[in-house]
Amino acid sequence: MITIYKPTKEEWRGLTKRPIIATESLNESVSTVLKQVKDRGDVAIQNYTSLFDGVQLTDFRVSEQEIKEATELVSTEIKEAIAVAANNIKKFHQSQLKTEEKVETTAGVSCWRKSVGIEKVGLYIPGGTAPLFSTLLMLGIPAQLAGCKQLVLCTPCNKEGKVNEVILYAAKYLGIDTIFKIGGAQAIAAMAYGTETVPQVYKIFGPGNQYVMKAKELVQTQGVAIDMPAGPSEVLVIADAQADADYIAADLLSQAEHGTDSQVVFVTTSKQKIAEVSEALDNQLKDLPRRDLAAQTLNNSLMIELPTLEDCIAFSNEYAPEHLILNIDNAELYIDQIINAGSVFLGAYSCESAGDYASGTNHTLPTNGYAKSYSGVSVDSFVKKITFQKLTAQGLKNIGKTIEVMAEAEQLIAHKNAVSIRLKKMNDEQ
Repeated sequence: MITIYKPTKEEWRGLTKRPIIATESLNESVSTVLKQVKDRGDVAIQNYTSLFDGVQLTDFRVSEQEIKEATELVSTEIKEAIAVAANNIKKFHQSQLKTEEKVETTAGVSCWRKSVGIEKVGLYIPGGTAPLFSTLLMLGIPAQLAGCKQLVLCTPCNKEGKVNEVILYAAKYLGIDTIFKIGGAQAIAAMAYGTETVPQVYKIFGPGNQYVMKAKELVQTQGVAIDMPAGPSEVLVIADAQADADYIAADLLSQAEHGTDSQVVFVTTSKQKIAEVSEALDNQLKDLPRRDLAAQTLNNSLMIELPTLEDCIAFSNEYAPEHLILNIDNAELYIDQIINAGSVFLGAYSCESAGDYASGTNHTLPTNGYAKSYSGVSVDSFVKKITFQKLTAQGLKNIGKTIEVMAEAEQLIAHKNAVSIRLKKMNDEQ
């Protein structure tokens, strides 16, 4: 890791920049995939599945038999873990369901909002070396709580045409049965435009590689909503002199093993702690199955010493991390100072892995600095807020003059007349 001791605040801006990924041809490549799928539907999906996944499929939909067979392959231990995690995720997200009260803004004028689930949503779940079945729980559960009527799941298959068995079991556990063996940018295109086989959806959720994220970015400009702009995963750990170096190293490595484009940042008030964490990283890294990948990630990552904890938190706010771990004494005392972060983990025992899997909070979070303006996924991500208002005759009389004056000032006389005609008829009837 790159180590910087007591950088000036003028240097912070440069340190908070993420590693640059070469994407010169990305836009063109993904645009081509999107256009092909939009124009040719299933034929394009078939071609890209053959090209990118190395398998020729005539039917993309996962059958009930495949789900049944997958369920039998999943161990009891994993099934029990999914049940515990799902229960905690449901409990936390259920608390977000609120019925808003009607507000009488003026006598006879009532206004309120109602949450309505987005009718059709698409869930993209990566497969490959890290099949993220936990993300399916994080997306499927709040979608169901929100009242979404149709959930469409796309996830890539292997060269034998099989989808990861735990992903299929998690889908079955949630009652999701509209599942397609489609990965990459072509999956995003299929859900955005619809094909002969894949239903079109109104909003697309889920992580993915740079091709998937670019596809989401592009379809958003064409009227299909997405959960959030996102990039590679990241964590920032703040620690004081009392923090356990092994805990810190484990948290950094748990993020580093995601991929070489991820970034981990360690910020501390203790120069000695940097030395201890460096040693702990070396010791833990050699035992990891994904050590080569994690090691490459660490090459793009930072260790920074700053004078005070307040400086550490200020730096974090500038960085706006996806995950922020406060491995410090009395971490709760610093909550009000945190203004930019996707999800925050307080204290020595609050490892990021807890949020990734089973504490109950959602792990689909803004990255790449977007935590400055975006929230993580919640039940609210799956609903629309529709406003209602009801005016009685007296209510219209009470605010009618205000509306007429404002409409006339904007030279929108038909707007004024919509009130004036009603008021005149009410007066004539008296």
